[in-house]
This record gives sequence, C-alpha cells and structure tokens, in this order.
Amino acid sequence: MFRTMSLLRGLIGATRMVRHTPRLTSGLAPDDDVLLDAPDARMAPALVAAALADPEPAAKLLATTRDAAEWEDRDRYVGRLSAFAYNRDDWLEHWLAVAPRDPDALLVKAQLAVRRAWESPARAERLRELGPLIEAAAEAAPRDPVPWRLALDHARGTHAGHTVFEALWEQAVRRAPHHYGSHVAALKYLSAQWYGSHRECFDFAEQAAEDALPGSLVQALPVRAAFAQLLAGPEPGHGVDADRIDAALDRALALSLELPVGDLWPAEVRNLLVHVLVERGRWSDALAEFGRIGPQATSFPWALVGEDPLSGFLEARAAAVHEVARRTPLRGVGQGPANASGTVRTDDGGRPGRGAPGGHYA
Repeated sequence: MFRTMSLLRGLIGATRMVRHTPRLTSGLAPDDDVLLDAPDARMAPALVAAALADPEPAAKLLATTRDAAEWEDRDRYVGRLSAFAYNRDDWLEHWLAVAPRDPDALLVKAQLAVRRAWESPARAERLRELGPLIEAAAEAAPRDPVPWRLALDHARGTHAGHTVFEALWEQAVRRAPHHYGSHVAALKYLSAQWYGSHRECFDFAEQAAEDALPGSLVQALPVRAAFAQLLAGPEPGHGVDADRIDAALDRALALSLELPVGDLWPAEVRNLLVHVLVERGRWSDALAEFGRIGPQATSFPWALVGEDPLSGFLEARAAAVHEVARRTPLRGVGQGPANASGTVRTDDGGRPGRGAPGGHYA
C-alpha cells in the first residue's frame, strides 16, 4: 500500500510539472538572455572607454554623481570601475597622471587599493598602509559618503575597535543618513563573522529598515542579515528565529513590488532576496521574484555559495519552477509567476508562497 501511494504521488507530481512548467517559465527571461552583472546605460560607455585606455567618460560619470549627490549610483559605479581596474588599470593610471588630485580618481584608486589589500595574506598590515589614501579621497570631496563607506570597510579589516568604528559611522551617516553602502558596511562589522553576533546584526538591520525612506534599499537590509546567518551555518542558540527571517523577507518583497521589473538598480538586492527565499523553501515567492529580476543576475550572492554565479542563479530559478509546478493543483490555478499578489497559489497550505519548511532555518 505504501509503495502504491508513493507511486501515485510521483505520477501526480510529474503530471503537474508537465502541465504547469511551460506556463510558469513563460514569464521568465530565457536562460540565454540572462546576463551576469550587466552595466547600466550610464556605466557601459565608461567601461568601453576604459578598455581603450580612455578615462574621460568614467571621470565625467563620477563627477556627475558627485555634483548631483547620487550617492547610491556613485558607490556602485566606483565599485564597478575599481573591479575593472583590478585587471587593467592603465586608464586609471593615465587619469591620475593627468589629474592627481581629482576626487573621483582618488576614490577609485582607494577602492582598488583596499580590494587588493583585502585579498593579501597580510590583510591587516596592507590595509593599515592605506589610511592616508582613504583620507585623501574623503578630504577631496567633503560631502561624499562613499569614502567613509570605504573607511568602514577598511576599519573592519584592520580590526578597529567599536569606538573607532562608531566615529567613522557618524561621519558616513552625517553625509547621507540612508546610504545603503554604509549600512551594509556596518552590518558586516556587526555580523558574527566579524565583531558582533547574529542578533546584533539583525537588531541593527531591523532598526535601519524601520527608519529607512520609502523605496530605499535599506528596507531590505534585514535580508542581508539573514544571509550572513545562512553563510555561518546552523548555530543552535546563537541565531535569530525563523519568524524574524520571514518578516525580513516579507519587508523586502514589499519593497521589490514597488520597484520596476527588470531594473538594474535593485538587481543585487533582488538576487540576494531570491536566494534566501529559496533557502527558506518559499518557492512561490521565489518564482515571483525571479520574474521581477528578469535577466539581471548578479555575482552577489551566487559567487559566495557556488563556483559559477550564473549557473547558480539559473539552477535556483529552475528549482523554483520545478517546485511550484510540482505543488500546483492540476485545476483551478491560472496565475503566472508574478500575479497581482506576487505569488502563485499552490497546495502547500498555510501562508501563500510558503513551501514546506526547509533550508538552513528549519
């Protein structure tokens, strides 16, 4: 009898997958269209020019973000340009030779130097040598919070104490109280991996999310705290409970619903969100979020959980399609992966979009 019931469940599941998979995948970008870390329309010309050893478009782009106080974009662009310079810095050297005190060139130089030092076996020692370089970038652009975000990362790597870190944090938030990059830097410092705990990390993230402006990526900061706990692995008695993690996911889902589908600006946050949704077994929510991500895969977080970020993204998306198709009744469901509520009804029972308990938080 047991074997008969098991066979029956298997047959029903296979029938559901055949029936529903084409409909569920129709709302997703084809695998071949998915791009990893695609630059936006402003960044792409700067990267193309840098490949030709021409720093002028990058200089103009960063000057524009500084003048317009576009701190979130500025932070992303500095990170992207320094990543490009990591393997090819001739264009940056040319820029610095022509304009050695340019605040934007100094910032990219400092970001690149911190990245290289961070990967050194003598990390703390190498980072300590870079203090004057970060100070020079901060002094060159007094209103800019990005050098102070960099200073927070630098402080974490040099084992700075809480008092020093708090002083740097005050400088960062004085310039931009809701800057996402600075909040991420503080979250890392407070994580169990560094100088805090999972609870401290969550407390900070939840308070920051409560204080965040409408539409701010800081609203998704608790999901970053959840990911930090996920990376650390199960630690009985040391982590936060599943309800706080699900509340973090719900808050981030509400934010994602407010933002344009397929937009590059929230792509990294959406990739992080969908990864944690998959780990929580919230398959319907995950599939809906994959629909909102569109073709915009990002290295973070997939590079931290696998060797091939793009393959990791596609495999997680395929798993979400498989699970939602397997759990969806054969009749009575017509919604796709991103209906009005952002979920697909399944026969899991309980809260919509919540699969069977699973992942690292079960």
